[in-house]
Amino acid sequence: MSHQQPEWFENWFGSPYYRMLYTHRNDIEAQTFIQNLLTFLHPTVGSKMLDIACGEGRHSIQLASKGFEVTGIDISALSISQAKKSEKDNLQFYVHDMRLPFCFNYYDFAFNCFTSFGYFAHNRDHEQAAKSFAGNLKRKGTLIVDYLNKNYSLQHLVPAETIVREGITFSIKRRMTETHFLKEISFSDFNGKQRIYQERVAAFSIENFKEIFSKAGLEMENVFGDYQLNKYCDNDSPRLVMVFKKI
Repeated sequence: MSHQQPEWFENWFGSPYYRMLYTHRNDIEAQTFIQNLLTFLHPTVGSKMLDIACGEGRHSIQLASKGFEVTGIDISALSISQAKKSEKDNLQFYVHDMRLPFCFNYYDFAFNCFTSFGYFAHNRDHEQAAKSFAGNLKRKGTLIVDYLNKNYSLQHLVPAETIVREGITFSIKRRMTETHFLKEISFSDFNGKQRIYQERVAAFSIENFKEIFSKAGLEMENVFGDYQLNKYCDNDSPRLVMVFKKI
């Protein structure tokens, strides 16, 4: 998909400073989440799985370790180059835009983890992404979407903080508009150049997800509130873990 200028996620996810800031992300957390999902889903041996917006492959690697055939896709060439270091016979990674179908009617399961949706300025792009998610799945295939919980995130919003990683001081400001959570990340790089990046994700509710994904032929079957798959609560659950079935 062509754009006159790179979108925020292309600039930021393609930056080495993105990896630097988020290097603390916990592989144990990913392992626990995936194990809990697999216990719930009971996938059959040989199931084909797609990790959409896989980053450097934390969740893909966990899925492949269980013997499933796993493909990870991400728009960031930098992230995929790192993920490819973990490739093996049943684990492959590709640079790909989630708004475009990858393999039609091929996968039994698709995963979209760690708030890797809601990036776009226009709802038509979210709807196109949802249609592509569905297009990748076989009939009766299952999609898992892990997203922030709007109400919980707003209650626990930290307006400003400073984080130091590898000698770089990141100044972070957060706010919520009527429709989006915004995060501004500013810092001086190793050459003293001032850099500013922005993260922007839609403040979607469960009803928003139902509407967007139902248009794509995906029906919500279950909702959990955290990575332990506890019951979802509007105000108290940190996550929104949704299970959709392709109709």
